[in-house]
Amino acid sequence: MTQGAGQGPVVRTATLRDFRVPPYAQVPVQGHASPPGDLHPGSAHPGNTHAGAAHPGSVHPGEVRPSGVHPGDVHPGNAFPESEVPEGYTPTERDLPVINRGDTVQVSVSPDAAPVPATAPAPTPESGPGPLYVVGDVHGYLDELLAALRDQGLIDAEGRWAAGNARLWFLGDFTDRGPDGIGVIDLVMRLSAEAAAAGGYCKALMGNHELLLIGAKRFADTPVNSGAGTATFQAAWLLNGGQKSDMDRLQDVHLQWMSRLDAVVEEDGHLLVHSDTTAYLEYGSTIEDVNDTVHEILTRNDADECWDLFRKLTKRFAFRDDGGSTAVQELLAAYGGRRIVHGHSPIPYLLGEVGSEDGEDGTGPTVEGPHVYADGLAIAMDGGVTMAGKLLVVQLPLSR
Repeated sequence: MTQGAGQGPVVRTATLRDFRVPPYAQVPVQGHASPPGDLHPGSAHPGNTHAGAAHPGSVHPGEVRPSGVHPGDVHPGNAFPESEVPEGYTPTERDLPVINRGDTVQVSVSPDAAPVPATAPAPTPESGPGPLYVVGDVHGYLDELLAALRDQGLIDAEGRWAAGNARLWFLGDFTDRGPDGIGVIDLVMRLSAEAAAAGGYCKALMGNHELLLIGAKRFADTPVNSGAGTATFQAAWLLNGGQKSDMDRLQDVHLQWMSRLDAVVEEDGHLLVHSDTTAYLEYGSTIEDVNDTVHEILTRNDADECWDLFRKLTKRFAFRDDGGSTAVQELLAAYGGRRIVHGHSPIPYLLGEVGSEDGEDGTGPTVEGPHVYADGLAIAMDGGVTMAGKLLVVQLPLSR
């Protein structure tokens, strides 16, 4: 079930309620009537294009797990009172369409991709760009993230950067649903400094959950016009897995870091975004324009404007069905690159392979690697860790 603030130990379940469709995500974007979905946050300060920028010494390593919270802290977590649910407010349908096109394939991470050994010597700056890695949605699962980074040789046994001049991009959604979102942010901030010292980098994109957490902290219960009535960031954050332990540990340094994250980047012919939506096109015709516009919106600190940004970057599935490859091509034509790499929509949802709502069958979805679809133009990286799937860390380009 959806994890709200103040609950006990977090248990991953194959739940559809975690991905219920709020009414604010039901408005088609850019002419693509794609099913709505989830949420995401984080960017500000115009001109700052380094998503991974951090201040060494100002953050903690991120290995400390939060203490338990008390049942008395439970918030009802409803964006709307039971008696005032807007018409059309429905959970995500269980039987999402399964893609059966020949160009759709789930790619296992190639064993030939030879990650940098975890036993690498003390990092020294190296010349030239190193291998490129991307990380899907983490959602507070710090232990799973550490294990996946170690498996790829990106960190050592102590959780320190061990990949020299490698390049690592996180696709956003660090918090909510899982037990230690702030620990995840602390880890990414620290790795950013360590990677830079070694001649590589660790950077991150803004996801809709970063936007949501920023909004919940800044605006709390301030009413906003959701397009389907009045809502609040606080209620939406709780509805979508906000954890009280994360809010209690959230500091200004975390908010500043999230607010400066970029929304779109291009690396080695890969257009990296968080959400599988064309809504980015509403914020600029170039990558620089989009990132500057998002940063300016967060800097202006207007609740309704921030909500509209959050709402649009919460949309999903624009690349999945008929016309999906056309939607991808729109973004590639505007921003460059040969393929889109995104998170946001879990692979089990894109494939229609979701477990039972209460997990009574005892099994989770099978995710072996990224999902390639839309005539081979899109790569989905959210392995569904929140539904007992897999937290994906892979090297690009994919081997097929």
